[in-house]
Amino acid sequence: MDISSFQASHSMVSQSLLLLLLVIFSALLLLLLSTKQKRKSVASRRLPPGPKKLPLIGNLHQLGSLPHVGLQRLSNEYGPLIYLKLGSVPTLVVSSADMAREIFTVHDLVFSGRPASYVGKKLSYGCNDVVFAPYGEYWREVRKIVILELLSAKRVQSFQELREEEVTLMLDAITHSSGPVNLSELTFFLSNNVICRVAFGKKFDGGGDVGAGRFPDILQETQNLLGGFCIADFFPWMGWFNKLNGFDAKLEKNFLELDKIYDKVIEEHLDPERPEPEHEDFVDVLIRVQKDPKKAVALSIEKIKGVLTDMFVAGTDTSSASLVWTMAELIRNPSVMRKAQEEVRSAVRGKYQVEESDLSRLIYLKMVVKESLRLHPPAPLLVPRKTTEDCTISGYEVPANTQVFVNGKLIATDPNYWENPNEFQPERFLDSSIDFRGQNFELLPFGVGRRGCPGTNFAVLLIELALANLLHRFDWELADGMRREDLDMEEAIGITVHKKNPLYLLATPAN
Repeated sequence: MDISSFQASHSMVSQSLLLLLLVIFSALLLLLLSTKQKRKSVASRRLPPGPKKLPLIGNLHQLGSLPHVGLQRLSNEYGPLIYLKLGSVPTLVVSSADMAREIFTVHDLVFSGRPASYVGKKLSYGCNDVVFAPYGEYWREVRKIVILELLSAKRVQSFQELREEEVTLMLDAITHSSGPVNLSELTFFLSNNVICRVAFGKKFDGGGDVGAGRFPDILQETQNLLGGFCIADFFPWMGWFNKLNGFDAKLEKNFLELDKIYDKVIEEHLDPERPEPEHEDFVDVLIRVQKDPKKAVALSIEKIKGVLTDMFVAGTDTSSASLVWTMAELIRNPSVMRKAQEEVRSAVRGKYQVEESDLSRLIYLKMVVKESLRLHPPAPLLVPRKTTEDCTISGYEVPANTQVFVNGKLIATDPNYWENPNEFQPERFLDSSIDFRGQNFELLPFGVGRRGCPGTNFAVLLIELALANLLHRFDWELADGMRREDLDMEEAIGITVHKKNPLYLLATPAN
């Protein structure tokens, strides 16, 4: 290359670099002006009250290790409707029954959006499920399939024998155990086995299936990922950091393990030589719906897998956590336990095991479950929502695309609605019509409105059946001479809040 060519080439490179720097500078300037204008626009609105925000992280530092506790502290100071900035995400926190009533009776549609969780998006196959799907036609149609086909009263009833069989196996395991029983582990396996049989038509106990023996561990990891801290949920532009810290690798491993199991099960269900099942399981139903040309939504294999993930994560976690919290509260309140045991044993006198047909007579036991759900809602902040457009709540302006937390735990322990709110008193429901199915805003353990949990009846039925049998067959006490006052009630971190330390109890067969 001669000197003139080199100079020309060098000049072109210099011009290109100059142009690139000019483009970058212009983009940064536009971003700065846009951010400044956006802040000015937001500042001009009458937003709900809230604490001061730090640069960049906003109010993220005020959440603490248990977000529902940190948000309770802020709500106590700033009121039942507060506005925060969690990282770069604008967030509204609702902490009273009155605010929840106004929002979900007047603005439920506006509050029916769903923020795109980094982990949820991956594990739901791109939000091709019910829990994480954005509000719209697809979500409405898939939710209709879940409610009418998978979780209808008739379908839930068809699995009665299956539930009773799994409860029997749990009771047998307790009978043959020596020493303290790990109820946290037993109730997890009970819930997981029921969900596996209902969804797949079989349990995973090895047998050569891909990942079968590890399925409970895989599911536990799924729940840990969903409930853990992910920086991209608070700073969406920092998703790249998940590649550096190993988060993406862990998430991908979990996703592929679940995916292999789904592939294996779906392949078995599509086998023309498979025997006709006595009852359709969830995979049977979803494949049948997939082939129905009259359905408004086409169910791809990925969409089927997304719905199955919903069933496992929500179904297993809710039931097992609620059973453990209920038994822990009964141990701490022996007079309540005795009263519940007397009711169960009297109602099924002469029978070895409580059946589902007996549950309608167990009025006090149902109050015990309701009181446990009040003090220990499975998801204290419910599942986050997102506003789909601007709206006004109690005179405050709430912008579109605002993340929304409903602090169900704080609402259910509000002294304005509940007498002695932090005490375990099932009798408070004796002459009360308050229920947990989303019609009473003082008690919302399963959510409310369009985004309320469609599996409430399924979960509560298993909780009541298992609890009734635990109380019928055994007397319970703490191990190693521990006093009931010393039983820890510390909560673990997660969307579904479990007891942090496993619940070990001594079981003595009842006379």
